[in-house]
Amino acid sequence: VQLQASGGGLVQPGGSLRLSCAASGSIFTTMGWFRQAPGKQRELVATVTIGGSSKFADSVKGRFTTSRDNAKNTVSLQMSSLKAEDTAVYYCYVVTVWGGEVWGQGTQVTVSS
Repeated sequence: VQLQASGGGLVQPGGSLRLSCAASGSIFTTMGWFRQAPGKQRELVATVTIGGSSKFADSVKGRFTTSRDNAKNTVSLQMSSLKAEDTAVYYCYVVTVWGGEVWGQGTQVTVSS
């Protein structure tokens, strides 16, 4: 399984950013994103199943959306109204058809003025 994430960077509070991830090597029942802020545990941000059901952390509901393209094995995270507390390393995440969980290398998102 290979994951290639793109996006991330520095954005001002209230701004928007989009992360994308392309996966290969399996059929993925679930795709999504986790994040880890300095000194904190990795946490789920958003996931979407192959059937289109999505789940979001309470802290991002109403601000983040996620979408996936099953034919291309891609998943995106559209982040809006970003806050300083959204600053973290964001990891693309997939679950293979065999139940294996895989995280990508991570991309930094920094929200700061």
